[in-house]
Amino acid sequence: MKMQHIPFGTTDWSRIERVEKPALAGQAFWRTQQFGEQRVRMVEYTPGYVSDHWCVKGHILLCLEGELQTELQDGRTFTLTAGMSYQVADNAEPHRSTAPLGAKLFIVD
Repeated sequence: MKMQHIPFGTTDWSRIERVEKPALAGQAFWRTQQFGEQRVRMVEYTPGYVSDHWCVKGHILLCLEGELQTELQDGRTFTLTAGMSYQVADNAEPHRSTAPLGAKLFIVD
């Protein structure tokens, strides 16, 4: 990821529109900012959230609150709690997540 042509700025995430995204169960809410080619998001998953797809987009993801369970298509699973992160490249390892207890995430992709 090369970050270019992004002037210094601050983001008050509470002022960014909260958009609901599809899920198999629970709800997902995204607040999204675009900085050049980088998408930056604050994402909230309600308790019981289950992703509706395998994702192949690369991310750097930080769990701020709650618990995120991520399954890779090869069967491996990982649990992130507040203060933990993961990183994965585009098209590297398809993954999908659940948040049985809910989660709040900060994601750069």
